[in-house]
Amino acid sequence: METEWTRLQTVSAEQPDAQATVPSNRTGMAGLLALASGLGCVLVAAVVVSLAVGAVHVSVSSIIEASMGRRALSPMDHVILFEIRLPRVLASAVVGAALACAGLLFQGLFRNPLADPYVIGSSGGAVVGACIGILLFSQVAFMGFSATALLAFSGSVLTMIVVYALARSTSGTNVVALLLAGFAVSTMLGSSTYLFELLDPNPAVGSRVLSSWLHGVIGTPTWQELSIATALFAIAALTAFPLMRRLNTLALGDEYAQQLGVRVERTRIYLILAGSLLTAVAVSLGGLIGFAGLIVPHGARMLLGPDHVRLLPVTALSGAIFLVLTDTLARTVLAPKELPVGVLMVFIGGPFFLYLLRNSKREYGL
Repeated sequence: METEWTRLQTVSAEQPDAQATVPSNRTGMAGLLALASGLGCVLVAAVVVSLAVGAVHVSVSSIIEASMGRRALSPMDHVILFEIRLPRVLASAVVGAALACAGLLFQGLFRNPLADPYVIGSSGGAVVGACIGILLFSQVAFMGFSATALLAFSGSVLTMIVVYALARSTSGTNVVALLLAGFAVSTMLGSSTYLFELLDPNPAVGSRVLSSWLHGVIGTPTWQELSIATALFAIAALTAFPLMRRLNTLALGDEYAQQLGVRVERTRIYLILAGSLLTAVAVSLGGLIGFAGLIVPHGARMLLGPDHVRLLPVTALSGAIFLVLTDTLARTVLAPKELPVGVLMVFIGGPFFLYLLRNSKREYGL
């Protein structure tokens, strides 16, 4: 089976004199803008539907009329919508966009459609860092950022460095070694969180917090927490966007990219930092949610092709829509009980990961 990465290598051999050797997308810029606008409208619709669904039903027409100032909500509906549901729905959108963008960066960086923050251990490192911040440094802040967010970012970066070093060799990054190293590191980090439960002075509270994080529960953040997470996501996305053309060139091979003047190792470092920050944002709001960073970038790539410049905004919007709808399903499918969205994502993403692995086995020699 000829994969996307194999096709890119073939193109580089046939057209060695052009930097923009990535295959052209089926849609032009106008089509991309139309697609992004359409996804933006779908995201707004998904948010409205998610606000309406819950233990207490609020009609979509009431939400729309209230947002336009044509109707006043009852005090109870106002609390439900703006103090309970809206922060959670917006948090779901930020988490979905962050995971999808991180998955896109890691897949492009490793030239591997199976890479995502969960599979390669980045999410696990962020969870461990966040657990340290919650249980040991909950009152500490630096430059307006909580220790939880900073340690989650640090844990994600360190994990990525370890996994990348284990999978890297003189001949390049071995895909099988990457997956195995990511799985092993992620498993060790996931099990190590039990140590924090033992060290927690208030075990009852700590166990609930850690359980929520490990199962991927998106709670109701404060507006300050949501604002900080959104700002960090914007910083990471804006940092990543100028790197997308370099990522297109890296897909053609390190040697070819160096001939075109791309500083390969520096670009990799920037991509790892941006992907780790995106992962930390997602973990800080939703804990350990797997496979969202795998499914969404793959679907966007099938639609638009491998051009990362075009993929980044589409992936961000698609990821936000996907997780808003998935979290809505998770909190309603077993109502009045709530199913953690991370658990639901395992049942959705696990078979999809196995499907990708099966279709890629020829290239990877599995």
